[in-house]
Amino acid sequence: RSTKSASKARRDQINAELQALRSLLPISAQEKERLSYLHTMALVCLRLRGAQLFPPGLAPPTGPALGTELLSLLPGFLLVLSADSKLVYISENVAQVLGLSVVELLAQGDTLFDILDGGVGEDVHKKLLLAQEEPGREVTFVSEMRTSKAFRLQHGGNRVVAVCGRFVALHWPPSPSTTVFLALCTPLVQSPTDGEAASQDDIFQSMHLLDMTFIDVTE
Repeated sequence: RSTKSASKARRDQINAELQALRSLLPISAQEKERLSYLHTMALVCLRLRGAQLFPPGLAPPTGPALGTELLSLLPGFLLVLSADSKLVYISENVAQVLGLSVVELLAQGDTLFDILDGGVGEDVHKKLLLAQEEPGREVTFVSEMRTSKAFRLQHGGNRVVAVCGRFVALHWPPSPSTTVFLALCTPLVQSPTDGEAASQDDIFQSMHLLDMTFIDVTE
């Protein structure tokens, strides 16, 4: 009985600690209520890695936090990795590309390789090592990324994404603890829901004179 009591006390302590950590997250109360313990720990770890790389008073290399409207104009989502490929930042518009929120994506794991799908891990690792040896050198790799079940049912599989980025030193002299990989992750095949440009209703044809004066425009 004493062992059961000790186990219950330990569980209660863990629950209380997780609740305390959840209360510190800079998200709405509604979002906090939906977080599982796994999601809570994943989000806390992401915030801690970000705080270590970007302590108070040090602006992130991407400048101020991007607003929703500005993010919606990007062809993909932003990704920041630590030198050991740990996830440090994922922009909120990742849901538009992969069908998974930041929290749901973090539940897959805390490294870049956890959110990639397929046997490209070795090639990606080589590209990242090459970029790390030459900070500022841009590298690109293509891989499938994990998506939501709804996305896979609708599109028949995960999404192929091109990741283009470079390592940037936050402090001088550079070191693994002060270097991050900044990347833009762009889907190679746009789905019709990615933007109004994909809608047939938004396609028109026009005829012009040599000076580009309009002769006719289809509706």
